Amino acid sequence: MNLAAQDIRHNLGRFTLTALGIGLLLMIVLGMGGIYRGMIEDALVVVDHIGTDLWVVQRGTRGPFAEISRVPANLEHRLRAVPGVASARPFVAHTIQREHRGRPLRITVQGLAWPEDKGEWIQLLAGRRLAQAHYEMIADASLGLGLGEVLRLGKDNYTVVGLTRGMVGSGGDGLAFFTVPDAQAIQFDLPGEATRLERAARRHRAQMQDLGRAQPGLLDRGAGPVSGIPALGPPLVSAVLVALAPGADAGEVVRTLDAWADVSVHSRSDQRDLLVRGLIDKARRQIGLFTVLLVIISTIIMALIIYTLTLDKVHDIALLKLMGARNRMIVGLILQQALLLGAIGYGIAYQLGSWIFPRFPRRVLITGDDLATLAIVVAAISLLASLLGIAKALRVEPNQVLA
Repeated sequence: MNLAAQDIRHNLGRFTLTALGIGLLLMIVLGMGGIYRGMIEDALVVVDHIGTDLWVVQRGTRGPFAEISRVPANLEHRLRAVPGVASARPFVAHTIQREHRGRPLRITVQGLAWPEDKGEWIQLLAGRRLAQAHYEMIADASLGLGLGEVLRLGKDNYTVVGLTRGMVGSGGDGLAFFTVPDAQAIQFDLPGEATRLERAARRHRAQMQDLGRAQPGLLDRGAGPVSGIPALGPPLVSAVLVALAPGADAGEVVRTLDAWADVSVHSRSDQRDLLVRGLIDKARRQIGLFTVLLVIISTIIMALIIYTLTLDKVHDIALLKLMGARNRMIVGLILQQALLLGAIGYGIAYQLGSWIFPRFPRRVLITGDDLATLAIVVAAISLLASLLGIAKALRVEPNQVLA
């Protein structure tokens, strides 16, 4: 006859509620680690899959995913002339928020250098890649847009031609992929009145200059579109992506680009480190602190429950000692209860987590290493929690059976 099982059966209600509470706490501990891994996965989804060796960004910045970066679009032509560079293409990234179907819709816009980059690296859930230079988009399913749905952004309508899953930015907003010109049009869109006032201001500034008075034709050009003014360049892009030629010396290419005064260059691994250590570092520390607190709370709760169960059977323990039971049997009784409590809590945490975590708004990524680590933590918690009850049981005297 197993004494631990008999005692649990006697206190089944209390033991079940305690196991459920411990299981919920352990589920949160497991979820905290999964949320952190999910944040890393979300932050690196583009960096890992877009297929580039170097990110060339604005001088002194850390790239479009960490902060604002602006470089001229014609930078790609300079980069193609660098020995060891096989290709260079522009990239645009920014976040917008619009109203759609009466609710706010936040989108992380990604501009692809069509037709060189049609989104072949994007894993599609349904639909197809970008097939034309304008008015098409690939959207993540988390945005709630359907295949073939038309979304108005700025002054243009964009049709959803492809759907992805799990493609979100570091802030949890779903990604939407456009061509670079469309992403720029969305980013720099202005109301018609603002455009008219800007053109009028340019014309007025030209009128106040001698050049404008001597060449009246410049006034008409200054009051027209920006594209008609040679001195004004095309819209800026967030970065230029560089692919190295086979056998090229990456270090030599990086040293060449570092000598340019207007740009900074980051390798793919550098970009990963910048994102993880900079963008996610505070979240990692905060999640880690909460996880430690939850582990401590779980240990305290288990210790108090085991101690309470030990107090309830002080008379029984005294009787066992009076009958000649060894301390090893008493210790085993309490230790088995603690380990069983931890094992049941672990099972509840795993089952509930498997059902709840996929329904979270942010990705929760649970790995086998996380489960193994949690199992070790639960075993350690169970051992520590049993110490208080064991200490109390060992202090029970056989003559207390007469009390």
